[in-house]
Amino acid sequence: MILRPDYIRAISPFIDTHLVKILSGVRRCGKSTILSMVEQLLLERGVRQENIIRRNYSDIAYDDFTAKDMYADLKKALAGNGKWYLLLDELQEVTGWEKVVNSLLEKEAVDIYVTGSNSKLMSSEIATYLTGRYVSIPVYTLSFKEFLEFKGKTQDDKRAVFDEYLLYGGFPIIGISNFDTSSAYQVVEGIYAAVITRDISKRHKIRNKDLFDRVVKFIVENVGKTFSANSVRNFLKSEGRAVSIESVYNYIKWLSEAFIIYPCQRYDLQGKAILKTQEKYYLSDISLKYSQMGFNRKMLSAMLENIVYLEMRRRNYEVYIGKLGDKEIDFIGVRRDERLYIQVCDQLPEDSSRETENLMNIKDHYHKYVVCRDPLAIGNDNGIEIVHIAAFLLAENW
Repeated sequence: MILRPDYIRAISPFIDTHLVKILSGVRRCGKSTILSMVEQLLLERGVRQENIIRRNYSDIAYDDFTAKDMYADLKKALAGNGKWYLLLDELQEVTGWEKVVNSLLEKEAVDIYVTGSNSKLMSSEIATYLTGRYVSIPVYTLSFKEFLEFKGKTQDDKRAVFDEYLLYGGFPIIGISNFDTSSAYQVVEGIYAAVITRDISKRHKIRNKDLFDRVVKFIVENVGKTFSANSVRNFLKSEGRAVSIESVYNYIKWLSEAFIIYPCQRYDLQGKAILKTQEKYYLSDISLKYSQMGFNRKMLSAMLENIVYLEMRRRNYEVYIGKLGDKEIDFIGVRRDERLYIQVCDQLPEDSSRETENLMNIKDHYHKYVVCRDPLAIGNDNGIEIVHIAAFLLAENW
């Protein structure tokens, strides 16, 4: 087991607190491994193995398990004295699980950790039953720093390894293996199919699977581009397919809930307001696009944006697309009283002002970066830092 210490650092302050620790993210991003890391940490702190109760509700043994079944099973396991540590994996498989967790939290001496592959783990139901008694810890596929560690490489190799990261993405099973690209994309295709079929199509009883698949393909093809539900409908209409705006909105919502995509809203820097239209979407891992469309160098700019977007989220930034008049800033990151602005490109043009001009029009003192894959990308242009993407992703602070 290769450790992911950033997640242990995020969880550690909440161990033995009266809060449910909820870890959520796309399937196969490493949530179960993080639960194993938590279990190991508890053992190192002196917790007895018999006081650690672990369940994986995606296991066939728990097929058709109801909330009452779950409650009865856990209550039986809690027989005896002492404090109990519950590690409950893929809880979205049990409808009404939040009532069970709430009841156990109220009546038993328990410390609870749960994982799930659906964002409804942070939905209104949880707000109702676990108000003020849970902490959410999002889990992502491997960062570039983690990918280096999984590959046993050092930061001296960062540029060469970054090109590999760009080609393979960050699913842990890919990072820990030595697949060729064809095999790697085949593995990711299996993850993608499981989410689309099991977590979305079956769960939401989608009747026209072919139409749903075409909408998903359109969204994946247009990662990093602004589009609306209406533009999706018009595109499908041009192909002779009819779909309602409501259906498109539902499909986008379900893809977001399953962590296939993340929405990124636009922020008007002049009006200081979040705009309600023309948001962009980014994938939970770039390899999801390759698994559907293969790898093409024309994708690079959008995939580099996707990588930077995910890294900003890992570092707990709220991420927006910036609108400044008729100009666009690739990303604005907001974290408490901090802010930063980022432009992303593949190769830096000879006239670097093409990438720095929009940033120079922002009249504040916050950090501004041009992040690119250009091997010569380093320097400072009127206070704007130009940095290679590998160095940017590995920097401790921005």
